[in-house]
Amino acid sequence: MKRQLTPEDIKAAVYGGAILGGGGGGFVERGLRTAELALQVGTPELWTADEFGPDELTATVALVGAPAAPDPQVLPTHLLRALELLRRDLPRPLAALHTNENGAETTINGWFHSAMTGLPVIDLACNGRAHPTSTMGAMGLHQRDGYRSHQGYAGGKPYTYVEGSVTGRLTGTSNVVRRASIDSGGWVGVARNPVEVGYAVANGAPGAITFAIELGRRFLADGPAGAAEHLGGEIAVTGTVREYRCEQREGLDVGIAVLDDTAGTTLHFVNEYMALDLGGERRASFPDLITTFDGTGQPLASADVAVGKEVSVLVTPAANLLLSPTMYMPEQYTQLEDMLGIAFAPAAKVLADA
Repeated sequence: MKRQLTPEDIKAAVYGGAILGGGGGGFVERGLRTAELALQVGTPELWTADEFGPDELTATVALVGAPAAPDPQVLPTHLLRALELLRRDLPRPLAALHTNENGAETTINGWFHSAMTGLPVIDLACNGRAHPTSTMGAMGLHQRDGYRSHQGYAGGKPYTYVEGSVTGRLTGTSNVVRRASIDSGGWVGVARNPVEVGYAVANGAPGAITFAIELGRRFLADGPAGAAEHLGGEIAVTGTVREYRCEQREGLDVGIAVLDDTAGTTLHFVNEYMALDLGGERRASFPDLITTFDGTGQPLASADVAVGKEVSVLVTPAANLLLSPTMYMPEQYTQLEDMLGIAFAPAAKVLADA
């Protein structure tokens, strides 16, 4: 199916994405601005994957960086520049674009590109929820024999602006882009990892954009409780933040938030929430979805949590989400576990069932 994205899609996509961001995936206000601009300058289109031949080429558009960074800037012109740098180095044309993940800003990744270039957006994400590292959103390409990653990137304020393109092994090129995000002040727009549509369908999360829009509509109608019911999750706890720590490490926000409830609820995050502990016991861990809402019921990014804020915590089992197989690759968790000093990678039984 092919359809034009509409003004009615904007709030639903951004708010549904904010919930699926699980503490990361960008910020609601910026997501709304970028999506509205896309519809002002053109007509972005969303196509289901069956509209493409399996060998046609698609590429990921993404944002890379630390949401709490002090001086970031990614403009729509930066998004287009990143795509231009990628397309310059490709051996054949792109047929479409897709986002890396669902999040307040990332669900609508590609909408502005589509409006300006005419390339359609595929109703597909590398992963149907937000995740902190580029390789988590690379659909297993790090394991594909002979795959060479192409990545274009751009971002920053005039005095920190960086742009460039890099080609090579996936891990190495992703590290270059992560370093560029730090040098730019915290964020860069990225276009990366061209791959066949058939591969993306088999190794990504087809239907992820529609999933976010439908969730957003339910949230806008019925608030956090409605979102929890829609996802088959629950509001696990509500409390006031009594302790919050966040630092930028390797271009990521790393920290904890502790609530004042009797259970001493603790949230661990690397951009997204990685683990939720209640009463000293693990209640949920990534790729389970852990999302915070503020006292007014609005989705709250981990970077916006602060001491004294009231928060409610939504927990949704990973089985209820659209996830890439990369979420069940243990090697993806080593860096994150080292950063937080806790173990939370999926257990062997979950890996066997995935």
